[in-house]
Amino acid sequence: MISDYKWKSLIAQVAALFMVGVLTIGIFTYLSQKQVADSTVTQQTESMAANIAKETMLSLQEYPAYQWLVRYWYEHPDELDIEYDVVYDVGTRTEEKYNHFREHHPDLVMKYLSNEEAEALSAEDQKLFAEIIYSWLITRVNQIKQTYHVDYLFCVLTEPPYDRQFFLFSAAEPGSVRGTNYEEVYPLGVISTVAESQQNAMQRACENESHLADAGSYVDYYTFVENVAGHDVLIGMTYNLSGIRRDIERQTWRGTSIAMFLQVCLSLLCLAGIYLLVLSPLREVQQNIREYMHTKDGEKVRKTLSVAVHAKNEIGELSQDVIDLTQEIDDHVERIANITAERERIGVELALAARIQANTLPNVFPPFPDRHEFDIYAAMDPAKEVGGDFYDYFLIDDDHLALLIADVSGKGVPAALFMMVSMIILQNVAENQKSPADILGHVNELICQKNPEEMFVSVWLGILEISTGRMTAANAGHEYPILKDPDGPFRLIKDRHGLVIGAMKDAKYTDYELQLAPGSRLFLYTDGLAEATDADGRMFGTDRAVAVLNTKIDTEPETILANMKQAVEEFVRDAEQFDDLTMLCLAYHGADAGKD
Repeated sequence: MISDYKWKSLIAQVAALFMVGVLTIGIFTYLSQKQVADSTVTQQTESMAANIAKETMLSLQEYPAYQWLVRYWYEHPDELDIEYDVVYDVGTRTEEKYNHFREHHPDLVMKYLSNEEAEALSAEDQKLFAEIIYSWLITRVNQIKQTYHVDYLFCVLTEPPYDRQFFLFSAAEPGSVRGTNYEEVYPLGVISTVAESQQNAMQRACENESHLADAGSYVDYYTFVENVAGHDVLIGMTYNLSGIRRDIERQTWRGTSIAMFLQVCLSLLCLAGIYLLVLSPLREVQQNIREYMHTKDGEKVRKTLSVAVHAKNEIGELSQDVIDLTQEIDDHVERIANITAERERIGVELALAARIQANTLPNVFPPFPDRHEFDIYAAMDPAKEVGGDFYDYFLIDDDHLALLIADVSGKGVPAALFMMVSMIILQNVAENQKSPADILGHVNELICQKNPEEMFVSVWLGILEISTGRMTAANAGHEYPILKDPDGPFRLIKDRHGLVIGAMKDAKYTDYELQLAPGSRLFLYTDGLAEATDADGRMFGTDRAVAVLNTKIDTEPETILANMKQAVEEFVRDAEQFDDLTMLCLAYHGADAGKD
């Protein structure tokens, strides 16, 4: 019973799939055919709208003074006495105005007045001229609307962001009411808000890309005329295509229904074939897949499928694929177990390497408790388990303190190994020479002798004469140090850079001096500080580092480093740390510090 139920359920699912396919094809056919029909209507309407807009534009532009007229109508809408929607035979107010104007200017042909001639008229005659031409234009525009059966034909002024429009003129049918209510014909001067679809159409029209825009049961069309007095002049029209679209929808649905019925009949025939040729062997494959999911007994599943499925088609190939897949999964699980064990071993070794590296760097603070002339604090935060940055400080003798900070090329284990070698060589050489430049030169010579991987390290090295505060330093391609004088802010010391160590044999380095006074602070860092990057790709930079240091300029070295690290973390936020971040700060208190 359970087996029969599953069998019938599988058939039902396949039948449902066919029905979904029929419905999908029907819906797609209906929508595509309707879209084609709508597109045809839209193209034809858009072509006709372009011709109407051109004719309306010419009706306006046949008056040479149309630019002056548009500006005057826009600026004086409430002052004009407009006679709308009349046939200009004898006895109209417009005729009286025209005769009155001719009495004042018998030598002027009103229709061909230019912008300059209109501007030269008196205020009274300008008003008469604007009213007469407006009434003539309305008559012509009304004729265009009635000839082409446009629902709405109008001219507006607008400007970005095209959310409002000023109605310059609107065409009307005989007997239409002019007003500001819905579906009334707007008179001159009405300002209305614009829907988002119309805003897009107006903007595209101003970019010479006129097109139809849906506005409910209507479609709008705009054409750009020109810019007058800082406003875009647009010819607009509206069509009601709801009736045409309803007819298209009815015809499309009738054709789609017939096609769907034929597809259902074809689907029934296909289901019978699928029942015999596909579902039975497919069910056997499915059961064995589920068996493997529960038991993970790949050997049993492979034996069962080899006997149960003999089809020489895609189902047979699927069965063989399942056999091969179970074998591959079994092999893969075994490999994953071996890889996991190896990764755990590597992880333990990397953790040990990180502890060894951390213990190699000086990490006891204060480092010289009995020396009160100075204070030092340093920290290194690797980007990976182990890093390539390092720092060091040690007394060469009772009056000379060596400080160094370095950055090895690359990251991870190779950089850490090169860092250990470089650190040991620097310590050994520095104990026997007094000049930082000589020390860097000697170290560069030693490293270049055995550097097959061509790695390099940037180093800043300084030797402080504790009794005087005079520091002699040399820079091998490292970041600029940042110094704070006792009574001044932190500032960047743009010292002369030599070539990084390990890049070229016989490289020369130059000493320079810094004078520290009691209260001075020296801040050293690697490029992991300046190049710390946030999620948007912006770098922290040395300017921001100096600004952070100057927020609290009189703090001790440990606090200075803590403030800087907090500033970097707030800047990068969730961005991944790309490079090692190493910092060292020296506070010089003077030779007399701690003495009674």
